[in-house]
Amino acid sequence: MFEAMDETQLIEQAKTDPEAFGRLYELYVDKIYNYIYYRLGNHHEAEDLTAKVFHRALNHIPHYNNKGAPFAAWLYRIAHNLLVNWRRDHSRRQVVGLEDVDLSGGHQESPQQAVEKANESELLLAAIQRLPRERQELLVLKFVERMSNAEIGRVMGRSEGAIKSLYHRTLVSLKELLTEQEHPSAEASTTLPGDSLELKELEELR
Repeated sequence: MFEAMDETQLIEQAKTDPEAFGRLYELYVDKIYNYIYYRLGNHHEAEDLTAKVFHRALNHIPHYNNKGAPFAAWLYRIAHNLLVNWRRDHSRRQVVGLEDVDLSGGHQESPQQAVEKANESELLLAAIQRLPRERQELLVLKFVERMSNAEIGRVMGRSEGAIKSLYHRTLVSLKELLTEQEHPSAEASTTLPGDSLELKELEELR
């Protein structure tokens, strides 16, 4: 029944039909869960917050009005706000579960290349975890959720230009952190580890 509807029709139906909202839940629950989990690194907390996101969405969807922002951005914004509240209530340092982030191109590679890439991924993960939380969130939205700068801006409550600037500064910081990890006394280089993950390659994944 709902499979034949486009998203706009489904959203309108969901305002009065719980079953239609259930279909929206099926479409987005994994994405919202992954987004929260990558920020918290805790499955139990991620499941709890994901449930709260959709509970809040169910309560507020009658008032949802598409003003050029996709429904997904509205859901991510709810998740973002709940994460902010959660962190405010939990002062302990959180472990960011970014281990599953895959920045590879998906092509076949030799065992040696696989080992080199694994080492590079460990360095990259360690560097990402040293970034401020806001920049970690940006990278999750950019590379895990594959959002555009405009979509990220809607989630984080920033302008598209501000996100573009923050993204550039984040890549520069990553470069410096990676260089520091590889060569503590060296000046920042222009590439990521092994010359195989250059900044321009990260930018191409935008």
